[in-house]
Amino acid sequence: MSKKVIAVLTIILSLVIDQVTKIWVKLTMQSGDEFSYIGNWARIHFVENEGMAFGMSFGAGMGKFLLTFFRIIAVGFITYYLAQQIKDKKSSKGFVFALSLILVGAVGNIIDSIFYGHIFSHSDGQVAKLFPLGGGYASWFHGRVVDMFYFPIYRGVLPNWIPFFGGKFFEFFQFIFNVADACITIGVFIILIFQKKFFKEETKEISTEETTEEAVQPT
Repeated sequence: MSKKVIAVLTIILSLVIDQVTKIWVKLTMQSGDEFSYIGNWARIHFVENEGMAFGMSFGAGMGKFLLTFFRIIAVGFITYYLAQQIKDKKSSKGFVFALSLILVGAVGNIIDSIFYGHIFSHSDGQVAKLFPLGGGYASWFHGRVVDMFYFPIYRGVLPNWIPFFGGKFFEFFQFIFNVADACITIGVFIILIFQKKFFKEETKEISTEETTEEAVQPT
């Protein structure tokens, strides 16, 4: 499978899964609703935020617009860099896959921010409607990002013998996220874990050039 095919399939499939899960949650649940699907530690919990990853907020108004604008610029750079890596015969397929995941994460949440406020009614105390007659809950570029995956694996008071945090309530994992957030995280982790493999050709070329320069220097 070529690097171009890997990138295209990764982007399309991941983006479809991201948007389908968000639209499904938006059209079937009210904000704050949840249900468990694996015990009590794996849940679907519907929340919306202003655009930061893992349920965190950046701010409304101009802050929201600037965050979306920054993401669009970032997507442009990532797309250009990904295209260059696809053309580069020395680049790794794994690196192209990781970059594609990061691109999906950025694009997925941008779609929420740009369109969701205009095409959906709000979800506070009601199940949202798609293309409501009275208009959406916000203007273009001011939609809220939909998050739903929640894994409270541990919730309780920590033992007193733990320094600094003993005797305090602790929850792991408290963040709520979506498929786009997961794509960014997985993509970054893949690059960090396999960076030596991904960039070995570039490192080898630099080492060869340095050795050649040292060899031709006059003594």
